[in-house]
Amino acid sequence: MTKFLYVEMTWPEINEVMKENRVVLQPVATIEDHGRHLPIVTDVLITDTICRRTAERIPNEIVLMPTQYHGYSPHHMDFPGTITVKGPTLLEYMLDITRSLIHHGFRRILLVNGHGSNALWLEAVARLTIVEHPDTLCGMLSWWNIPEVVEAVNKMRTGGSGSTDHAAEAETSIMLALRPDLVDMSLAEKDINYQISKYFPPVDLIYPAGASKRVTPKMMPYWSTRSKTGTVGDPTSATQEKGEAWIEAAITGLIGILREFKTFEIRDRIDHH
Repeated sequence: MTKFLYVEMTWPEINEVMKENRVVLQPVATIEDHGRHLPIVTDVLITDTICRRTAERIPNEIVLMPTQYHGYSPHHMDFPGTITVKGPTLLEYMLDITRSLIHHGFRRILLVNGHGSNALWLEAVARLTIVEHPDTLCGMLSWWNIPEVVEAVNKMRTGGSGSTDHAAEAETSIMLALRPDLVDMSLAEKDINYQISKYFPPVDLIYPAGASKRVTPKMMPYWSTRSKTGTVGDPTSATQEKGEAWIEAAITGLIGILREFKTFEIRDRIDHH
């Protein structure tokens, strides 16, 4: 069986796969509250599973890095269990990882994010990696923004506004598919304890079709001001069937993204001074 796990390779094997134009896949998540019904490892398990199952489908095309457990989550610290890393620390830490990979010869790195507030920092990592190493491509995406996921969720979701936000229908369904032993649906409850207005709508993970055209201010208050339970949204309509379908959509979409990413030309800079 083709090896794809970075940490299970010997150094000579690393040296060989580096020459195969594989994409390095780096999952990044966080440890934080996910309501009373889901474990604090939810973001990690979801992101790790999507990336690992993707790599299992196309092992010759991927080198899979260990999932980074800790991310930027200070606004969740009112809920016990949350572990947060300062934004600049996360930025430099992840840059050191991309720098190390580039030092060993890898030239295509894709960061897969599993926690909303990591996104800005990881986008900066991707941008700065290329600034420092123009002969490299480094991209970043959040799994819930994969087009196939958006389409599948919008097709199958049954909850109302907020159903696919934090620890709500989407994440709860996926956890029912992955680790039902860690989900207690008797404790799942709808919790939308925040103001809804024209310019500050619910922060859904997956917006209904066309809603992304709205221009809305970005704001992230402390989670305890938005939620009594740690959930924001409605997890009560979650099912294992939905979760399985949405995981499959994420894998299918990520394979397509990776294969397109491999075709991108790495062009030389042209200094026009």
